Amino acid sequence: MTHQIKLTDVDLDYFVYSLRSQSLRSAMFNLAVGGKMYKAAGDVAAVKALSGINLEINEGDRIALVGHNGSGKTTLLKVIAGIYHPTRGELKIDGDITSMIAINAGIDMEATGLRNIHKLGLMRRLSRKVIDSRVDAIAEFSGLGDFLHLPVRTYSAGMLARLMFAVATEFEADILVLDEWLSAGDAAFVHKAGLRMHQMVQDAKIVVIATHDHDLVSRVCNRVCELQGGHIVFLGTTDEWIARNQALAAQAQAALPA
Repeated sequence: MTHQIKLTDVDLDYFVYSLRSQSLRSAMFNLAVGGKMYKAAGDVAAVKALSGINLEINEGDRIALVGHNGSGKTTLLKVIAGIYHPTRGELKIDGDITSMIAINAGIDMEATGLRNIHKLGLMRRLSRKVIDSRVDAIAEFSGLGDFLHLPVRTYSAGMLARLMFAVATEFEADILVLDEWLSAGDAAFVHKAGLRMHQMVQDAKIVVIATHDHDLVSRVCNRVCELQGGHIVFLGTTDEWIARNQALAAQAQAALPA
């Protein structure tokens, strides 16, 4: 099987609120989102978060989604992960996805850690047999011990992050989708988590990372997709992207007053 992600003419709109009697608020909001708001059907306003996205990611690619805050990179990541569905266009994915976005989504705060392990596994459409076979490994990696028998609402933020990370990274997937480079819990666990993440990146057929970290892009990725205002403004190799940034920096320096 050949693994691939393909987006063809993908748009994503956020539908916001009624325009009626909110002309000032509408104008201010439209200014805040760079003029991307438009009037949809009836009284509904919408913001065009992604527009005309054409992107093909093939087996072996480690692609970085980069851009300033609000550029659309995390939104695009969520479309690829299946969290958002395109308003228009087509998304085709060949392969199983593990996404590390909103890692605590689906957690039941009243249930025990062990119960949440099973629940999160079932949400990923894994069989009970497969989940049962991995519970011990998840428990060991999390390092939570007897706390797994307590309700998750009793956990600290670090403990919850350790549990969620252990679950999210225990099951193999063809396509790995990441929002930034995940860290969770105390320093010792962050180190252990980092080693596991590097191994997952090496093993995955395709990796898609939304990040601000240029050093990470240089070390991990072979391709870069840069977004601005929901549009792709650059798509190419990492070397081409680095050369482009250097050229833009040189132009900006040359434009400064002597």
